Amino acid sequence: MLRLHFTSDDLARIRVAARPDPLWEVVLSTNLLGNREGRAVFDAWRGRARERLRQLPVWMPRLLRALAPPYGDFPDFLTPCEAAAGMECGIEAVLSTPGRRLSQELAAMPRLPEWTAPLVRGEAAALTSLGQALRTYYESVLLPDWPRVSTHAQADVAGRARTLLHGGADALLESFRPLLRWTPPVLEADYPKDRDIHLAGRGVTLVPSVFCWRTVVTLIDPGLAPVVVYPVERTAEWWRPHARHPGQDTLQSLLGTTRAAVLRVAADGPLAGEVARRIGLSLAATSYHLKALREARLISCSRRGTSTLLFLTPLGLDLLAENPPRPNQVY
Repeated sequence: MLRLHFTSDDLARIRVAARPDPLWEVVLSTNLLGNREGRAVFDAWRGRARERLRQLPVWMPRLLRALAPPYGDFPDFLTPCEAAAGMECGIEAVLSTPGRRLSQELAAMPRLPEWTAPLVRGEAAALTSLGQALRTYYESVLLPDWPRVSTHAQADVAGRARTLLHGGADALLESFRPLLRWTPPVLEADYPKDRDIHLAGRGVTLVPSVFCWRTVVTLIDPGLAPVVVYPVERTAEWWRPHARHPGQDTLQSLLGTTRAAVLRVAADGPLAGEVARRIGLSLAATSYHLKALREARLISCSRRGTSTLLFLTPLGLDLLAENPPRPNQVY
């Protein structure tokens, strides 16, 4: 059983991560590739992921499997809080782990292969290899499905945000039942080990995860900033792109023909005047559509002298990733 003990200060410092954490997803998906849990939900994804892994140097998945085994603990330094700002920030934090902490956390792992000894000693070349393995795994195995991972996590977070807005912290914690059980001032969850974490005014960050399965996951060291990673709802088809009929442009159906075209052109980072030229609109009409897309937080603008440079926001990028253009569709 896992028990998190709250104070009144902790209730005011509950945070729900706005998006999935790339390093937690790397580690938890590596766990799943080494076991048979959640077969109905993950087996089809496992098949695709293993095909991608076969394209990588053998030592990369071997190293990650050793550090993130199918069952049991994995070292805390693999999932630093800095990864919330992006994969590169997370990898930089991993590689900056103090040598003493690195050795202590790895030495505490049972059955760590002898060939990991250079990493246990904190040798620079071994750390560089670890960073390369994390980055390559993420880009090759997770990134092709990342828009759907993000969509599922963000849908969960949107619901939690509404609950917090209308019901406060108590309602938010209640919304996690039966996975988490809120009996003030203690939040409980089924857990492989019996653990008590006293938040002591530090609050807690709740992180949504597609690759977390059945039970929550937390850090081993109680002195680190408290984190609880929890599984989001997903079906056996979670990883599949939405089916599209031949010739269908779903982005056009959502935004309309002109605004869909403007958004696709904006992906190239053009000047506002170039958008008008490529689509064949007047500057006034182009400005009107750009304003609507900017207010919807799909694009952003930056002034360059007397010109305006356009670029997509993360939301706009995700929308285009989920709705690629039809073959031969050019603007």
